[in-house]
Order: sequence, then structure tokens, then C-alpha cells
Amino acid sequence: MRVRQWVALATLAYVLYGLFIYSYLFLTGESSVPESVKGTSADPYTFMTSRELVISENFSRLRHLLYFITIPLDWYVFFLLLISGFSRKIADWSLAAARFHMLSKVVYVFVLSLLTMLISLPIKWIGYQISLHYGVSAQSTASWLKDQTLDFWIQYPLYVLCAIVFLYLIQKRRKWWWMYAWCLTVPITLFLFFIQPVVIDPLYNDFYPLKNQALEKKILTLAEEAHIPADHVYEVNMSKKTNTMNAYVTGIGENKRIVLWDTTLQKLKDREILFIMAHEMGHYVMKHVYIGLAGYLLLSLAGFFAIDRLYFYLYEKGKGAFRLTKPYDIAALPLLLIIVSMLSFAASPFTNAVSRHQEQAADQYAVDLTNDGEAGVTSFQKLAKSGLSQVNPPLLVKIFRYGHPTMMERIIEMEKAEKESDQ
Repeated sequence: MRVRQWVALATLAYVLYGLFIYSYLFLTGESSVPESVKGTSADPYTFMTSRELVISENFSRLRHLLYFITIPLDWYVFFLLLISGFSRKIADWSLAAARFHMLSKVVYVFVLSLLTMLISLPIKWIGYQISLHYGVSAQSTASWLKDQTLDFWIQYPLYVLCAIVFLYLIQKRRKWWWMYAWCLTVPITLFLFFIQPVVIDPLYNDFYPLKNQALEKKILTLAEEAHIPADHVYEVNMSKKTNTMNAYVTGIGENKRIVLWDTTLQKLKDREILFIMAHEMGHYVMKHVYIGLAGYLLLSLAGFFAIDRLYFYLYEKGKGAFRLTKPYDIAALPLLLIIVSMLSFAASPFTNAVSRHQEQAADQYAVDLTNDGEAGVTSFQKLAKSGLSQVNPPLLVKIFRYGHPTMMERIIEMEKAEKESDQ
């Protein structure tokens, strides 16, 4: 098949996929409220106005659309680079410009990273503008561009390191390269997880101890009841960027942090904040951070094995059309990236399901610790309003995007827990 035919086929496949996603999100995807839920506190009509409901549905659909068309855009671009021979040309130019094989790989990855960033930037810009239009984002253009630049310069060195090491291992340790690669990623993953709260996150936002000392005392008292060693709760100034709310646990060991967005402090009452904090404490007590990290490492081991099998199979099938000279050719990097991205996307339903289970367990822990399921209900209602979230998203959206139970599911569970506590 000729290059033009492959390009036309890939373009048609991407367009048809986009049309399918659009029709599913805007025409056929079911997001209505079940009859059994109508009139309850989980029914968005009881805590959102008609205008807010329309806005949240429109915003959510657009946000989901951008997500689903962005993922395969990378696959499409990488395939075009391979089939057109442009990846080969970049590799040859990089070698001519740098003269040294090692340095040429650094140059190649930079060009590839810059190219993919420039292609995806318009879609990211559209998403940013949509968030501004609907009042979800409060971020200035300068701040948004700064974050995009930070993303590039944080990710680029990691891409260079992975590309050089993986291709070297493929060259020198053909049979077991994937195992060696996985072994090397374990300490790097642990290191990044450890330094993220104190090195990476502060590059994007300002973190400081919770200013409201009275509230901090309440939170630390709650932590003491949960037998959690804690001296501080951190606050981050997210109000400069968003009107949504959040709280989370990040890091491991001494660098573990419980973080509250300042928007959460501004929009929730103390008892609601305490419920949210109890939820985060539940993650700590049940060791979800460590379980999640261990699960990620095990899943990545299976992923490396699958990458090995797929990469060499596809390389043999396409090396002529892609103009590749050897399996460790830097020009083959887009093929490797396609496989990694596809496997990550394919694994997301499983990882999201595990995450939803942990989040549900943390919700239950929060109810048990605070004995205040009502605060959970009102917190989730306010979270849905501030983030313009679909309370009951379509099934595919939930499977591929939701690491938390839907707001409807969470509120229903809170109602059940509240009734059980009253009995």
C-alpha cells in the first residue's frame, strides 16, 4: 500500500473515531437521572438550577470530547511521522547536526517533543478557553503558557533518558531488555514520587501551611483520632487558576503531604472540610498511596512485557515502509510511543476501577470517622457545582475517565451511610 493510501486510511479512521465519540457524547450517551434517584439528594435538580444543569452538561461533554480526540491524535501523528519517512529524515538530520550518535538522540527527542507539543497545543488552548468561558478556569493566559512550558521542560529530560536507555538495552540485551528497563524504572519512579511534593509541585503553585489555625487544630485532632502522625496541613493557592475544589494526599515517607486547595477552604464549611480531610486520612490509613504505587509498578512490568512483544512484531512488519534500519534505531521511537500510549489507554479502565474502589472505601472511612454523612452529601453537591461535573456521566466516560465514583454514586452511598448511623 502506498504512503498516500496509508495516510488517507489513517485520516479516515481518525475522523470516523471522532464522529463516533461526538455522536456518543452528544446524541446517544445516557446521562439522565434514573427514576429511583429523582427527588433524592443525589438528583442534581435538587441542588442545581436549570441553567447550571444545562451549563454543566455542555461543559462536561465538550471536556470529554477533547479528551477522547486528543489521546489518538498522538497515535495518528506518530504514525504519519513513520509512514511518511519524516521520522527517518529527523533522525538523519539530527545525526548530521550533532555528529555524535548519543547527542543526535537528544536532538531527535527534542524535535519530536517540540513537534508533538505544537500539534497538541491548539487543542489544549481550546480546552483552556472553554474552561474560561464556563467560569471553571480563572487562570491568566501568561500563567497557562508558563504551565505548558514547565510541562515540556519537565517531561523532555525524562523522554530523553527513557529513549536513550531503552534503545541501548534493546541493542545490548535484546531478549531481556524489557526486564532490565523495568528494573531501572522502579527507583526512578520512587524517586519522582518522593520529590514531587517538594520539588515539582511548587514549580506550578505556592504551598504553605494552612493559615486558618483553628481549622488546622480541628484537622490535626481528627488525624490524632485516626492515629495518623501529622504536624501540618498544607494549603495551595489554586484560586489563581481555577474555581473548582480539591484535596489530596501526595508523596511518600517524610515528604508525604495532605493538601487542601484554597478554593476548598473558601467554598466549604468547616464540617465539610473535616469530612474531606477524613477522606484523605482514609487513604493514608488504608495505605492506598503505597498500594497504588505497588500496583503501578506491577502493571508496568506487564506493560513492558507486552511492549516487547508488540514492538518487535510491528517493527518486522513495518520496517520497510517506515524506513527503519534496526530495532534500536532512534527513528523507530514513534512506533514505541504508539504502543506505550495505546497500552496505557487500554489499561485505564482497570486502573480507574481500582481507584474508584479505593475512593469509595475512603468515603466510607470518612463517614465512620466523622459520623457526619450529611457533610459528605453537601460536600459532593458543592464539588459537582463548582466543577460543572456530570452527576451521572455516560458509561464510556466513567470507564475511561473516572478515577472516582460518580457524584451520584457517592451521594447515594452517603445517604445509605447516614440512614445506617441513625438506626
